[in-house]
Amino acid sequence: MTQRPVLVVLFDGVQSLDVTGPVEVFAGAGRAAGDPAGYPIRTASLDGGPVRASSGLRLLPDTALVDAVADGPPHTLLVPGGEGTRAPDPALVDWLRVHAPRAERLVSVCTGALLLAEAGLLDGHRATTHWVACDHLARCYPEVDVDPDPIFVRDGRLSTSAGVTAGIDLALALVEEDLGRDAALTVARHLVVFLRRPGNQAQFSAQLAAQTARREPLRDLQQWIAEHPEADLSVEALAACARLSPRHFARAFQAETGTTPGRYVDRVRLEHARRLLEESVQGVQEVARACGYGTPEAMRRAFVKALGTAPADYRRRFHAPVS
Repeated sequence: MTQRPVLVVLFDGVQSLDVTGPVEVFAGAGRAAGDPAGYPIRTASLDGGPVRASSGLRLLPDTALVDAVADGPPHTLLVPGGEGTRAPDPALVDWLRVHAPRAERLVSVCTGALLLAEAGLLDGHRATTHWVACDHLARCYPEVDVDPDPIFVRDGRLSTSAGVTAGIDLALALVEEDLGRDAALTVARHLVVFLRRPGNQAQFSAQLAAQTARREPLRDLQQWIAEHPEADLSVEALAACARLSPRHFARAFQAETGTTPGRYVDRVRLEHARRLLEESVQGVQEVARACGYGTPEAMRRAFVKALGTAPADYRRRFHAPVS
């Protein structure tokens, strides 16, 4: 097995799960491939001294950053997030600006993307981060193409992920690229996570992505839509349920949820269809009917538009095996 050294950057205020999640994936991948040293992992802080995670956990690095690259750059440089990214040490940003471009693969987890952006390493690239920080990233670093929806984004040698557990999804995707699906699946099973979340899976479910309506009739209707994706969910039908005119309903729904009724319904149906394809044995035609698409072709168009893949291909890749 080709060795792929991983260097993890540590700093005060780091989110410990951004560190330990990917580290466990890479360590497990080496064992799964029969070479525990396949991903040599080192942690480093600016001066090599201990750091305090945002949770209060004390982390002891292996070495100082300057010494970590004395013998050459790592294959994968991993930059975690955390509260410490809000006002980063300028020396850390300077180190990243100089040394990060030399790594074969540059990875950020959660708000680690803010450190990369501050160092100018995301300019001209598509990237994501924790949903809370997406607006900040886009506003403060206009040269970065910020995509707030996916759980991770791959752009050449650069990979960025959303919050916390999305770092595990990204690390599994990198392992799958390096060692194949079987090795990644072995690690996923060991960590009791699913090897099935694609990078373009949204950070939120449809209900979480939209605001909850303030008025009880609209709030109840949101829940009813989620529970009945197969029903007639046209604006006219939903307006009748809310006892409003279609025009008044559409305006009120968007004002209170931040999205149109049509977009909300589309996301609910897509989310439900994906869950059935991942977890059930129902055929594509049955899934299309159960999710309100009517025909497999209508569902196929929705999948291609939103995910860039057809339902059958999605199932082949992300269906959870029956145990």
